[in-house]
Amino acid sequence: MKLKDSQTYENLAKAYASECQARTRYEFIEYGARYNEYKNIADVVDEIVYQEFNHARMLYTFIQQGEDKQIDNISFSGGYPFREKWELMDNLRLAAMDEKDESAMYTKFAETANKEGFPEVAELFLQIRQVEEYHRTIFNELYEQMKNKTLYKKEQPVTWVCADCGYSAVGTEPWDECPLCKAKRGSVKLILLAKMANHKYVEK
Repeated sequence: MKLKDSQTYENLAKAYASECQARTRYEFIEYGARYNEYKNIADVVDEIVYQEFNHARMLYTFIQQGEDKQIDNISFSGGYPFREKWELMDNLRLAAMDEKDESAMYTKFAETANKEGFPEVAELFLQIRQVEEYHRTIFNELYEQMKNKTLYKKEQPVTWVCADCGYSAVGTEPWDECPLCKAKRGSVKLILLAKMANHKYVEK
């Protein structure tokens, strides 16, 4: 079976559209975070935005590897979420829901790609699914910390670091204004268990 004659071809286009829309929705969330002076929430979301861009880039690359020299149009029917509005905390919760839906989508797309004889595309779908699950945990944790007011308040002392100048101090809460560079609290680096678990270093 040729790729352009398969359901997988259409699924690649659906996934590409999904990633492009996710990137834009998360840019809205990033904008809202910066507007509300949560600079480091914005930075975390911006990292996810760039990752969604690269997902779209790889999906587009696989589409372009088909038999056609030029693809004028790929027609398909699909539904996409329009849940998010303009409230930062709710948008973090809704973004986590979006990522859960995308993860389920990629699981189905991978199954179809394997059945149709496109193992490389199936692997791409599964690799993206793994990252979407990570995104879901990040959005969930940001939402829970905002809801429970634990973004900048911990039960045990931790090391807080200013992302703008590197100043650090230990305590259950960070400063309202950085003693060194005068940056606001929103510039304090966030302490996210999901990110810590995802960046493990192997001792040599």
